Amino acid sequence: MNWKQRIYRLTHWEEWHYHVKYIPLLPVWLWYILRARSVWFFTPANPTLTFGGMDGETKEEMYTQLPPGTYPNSIFIDPGLPENQLKELWQSSGLRFPVAVKPNVGMGGMMFRKLKSMESLLRYHAYIDRRYVIQEMINYPMEVAVFYYRMPNQEKGTVSGFISKEKPVVVGDGKSTLQQLVQQHKGVRFMEAEMFTKHREQWTTIIPNGEEYTLLEVSNRTQGGKMISLAHEIDDRLVSVMDSVSRYSNTFFYGRYDIKCASIEAFKSGRDFSILEFNGCGSGVQHVYGNGYSLWQACKMILHHWNMMFRISRYNHSKGIPYWSFMKGYTFLQHSKKELRHLKKLDAGFKEE
Repeated sequence: MNWKQRIYRLTHWEEWHYHVKYIPLLPVWLWYILRARSVWFFTPANPTLTFGGMDGETKEEMYTQLPPGTYPNSIFIDPGLPENQLKELWQSSGLRFPVAVKPNVGMGGMMFRKLKSMESLLRYHAYIDRRYVIQEMINYPMEVAVFYYRMPNQEKGTVSGFISKEKPVVVGDGKSTLQQLVQQHKGVRFMEAEMFTKHREQWTTIIPNGEEYTLLEVSNRTQGGKMISLAHEIDDRLVSVMDSVSRYSNTFFYGRYDIKCASIEAFKSGRDFSILEFNGCGSGVQHVYGNGYSLWQACKMILHHWNMMFRISRYNHSKGIPYWSFMKGYTFLQHSKKELRHLKKLDAGFKEE
């Protein structure tokens, strides 16, 4: 990283490590711990998500809480399953290539891949040592994220954030190599080493003028994705759709949905959309990005969401849903950290087709 990049990162709070951004807010978090008399005060917020959805929740538990037809056709595969049984499951699933594959407990897009053939699926299956999901590729053109919360004793919730998400793509100019285009890309220019690992064979290739080259198939901001505000699109129709989805299990009260849709209008009409996943208490308040907010404004928004998470948790606790014990939460977090390190190693070691 050269000195210009270092200065840019220092002067743009959006580029800081998320731990740094939250340090000034730590006293508020500690205050909620004291008020609840529980380190894991957030766990009752989403009672049927592991750890309240703060970390380590599975795709399986997400999808069982969603209305049928609102999420991709998916099958869950155990590592070590014999190839013939995998093929039998494939045949009966109705899935067709290309498909998306990712760990059942996903973290930061690690080991997410778009596979185009049975050969590539078998390679992935032989490599991964964690339970994973195979699901249809959703080809709707838009990916959006909706932050939603609702008090358990209320029928109507709140959509506090609405953004569109774009995966990192570079466009060739007929002169620059892929490396040079990566260095110029706002979202991934600080991830050059990772991009080299994933695209080493094309690294010195000149990308033809006007040709789009996809760097990653995920649109997470931490992976170079772009966030674009859709705050002006939040209205009663959008809230109504999210209320109907969230009240299906009546156990999801706080978090962010990642959704693909044909258009904003179709989504608001309750059609042509598919929920890729939803995240609970660990959901980043992503709509602080892409709006030109100052750090102060972003902190106020994060604190507002923490307050809602605390209020929802306290209400559910008053109705008999217990907080996790300290040791249960501590042990779980240590396991999650270990899993993240393992997934990073897996992701770095799995070569693309």
